[in-house]
Amino acid sequence: MSVAGAALGALMTGQSLALDVVPMWDFNRPEVSEQRFRDALKTASGDDALILQTQIARTYGLRGQFDAARELLRTIEPEVARAGPEARVRYDLELGRTYASATHPPETQTPETRDRARAAYTRALTQARDAHLDALAIDAIHMFAFIDSEPADQLKWAQQALSVVEASSQPDAKRWEASIRNNLGYALHQLGRYDEALAQFEAALAIRERGTNDEATRGARWMVAWTLRSLGRKDEALAIQLRLESEADAAGAPDPEIFEELELLYRERGDLERAEHYRVRKASIAVTR
Repeated sequence: MSVAGAALGALMTGQSLALDVVPMWDFNRPEVSEQRFRDALKTASGDDALILQTQIARTYGLRGQFDAARELLRTIEPEVARAGPEARVRYDLELGRTYASATHPPETQTPETRDRARAAYTRALTQARDAHLDALAIDAIHMFAFIDSEPADQLKWAQQALSVVEASSQPDAKRWEASIRNNLGYALHQLGRYDEALAQFEAALAIRERGTNDEATRGARWMVAWTLRSLGRKDEALAIQLRLESEADAAGAPDPEIFEELELLYRERGDLERAEHYRVRKASIAVTR
């Protein structure tokens, strides 16, 4: 079966994951996540111990320490070969991410690294499909977009991932929906299909608003406003970005991307004084970081 066919073959009848690593993750602070995984590892055994080590490897990758991540994965490879499907899938996912991921600068992506990543993600997807581990199948599918980076390819992978989300009844798979709709909307936006992109971003926002992650909800709302500006609906975009500015400031997390949009919107309105205000706010954050 092709990779595309495998994506659509991740069915809803699957088994639950052996170990819930989601609560241990803080993707903004991989060093904190690493310590949580190491603490859990002290009392873990069998596949759980292997899974935790794959996640420690991922924390290295998020910090750009790809050699360290591969070395850790190399040390557990013999045990993984004898392990259950989730450990094997997670191993291949994390190996693939050491070669191609959002963390890799574009200039580091060579035909060789892309081929290695594709092979690892294909193994992960095939094994996840065979074991009916829908959430991990979705994870693998969405990683192909970091190899095939043209908007049309990203659209294809997002559509296939969404097909798995919609076909699955597994809660772990359903948790992916907002992220996948965001990816789908972004690809459509890149292709200039703004009305379709807006529909996906609004669907993602509706999901986020039912959750408890305020930062993710603000991010989803930003995507809606960004697309409204692209559609020429600038008053609506401005109202949303001003709301986001207030919310982010109240949370103690001023966001330069909000200021950038506000600068653009005010500049387009001819209000150069307000535009300059937000240019300065954006620049001040860049300096402090």
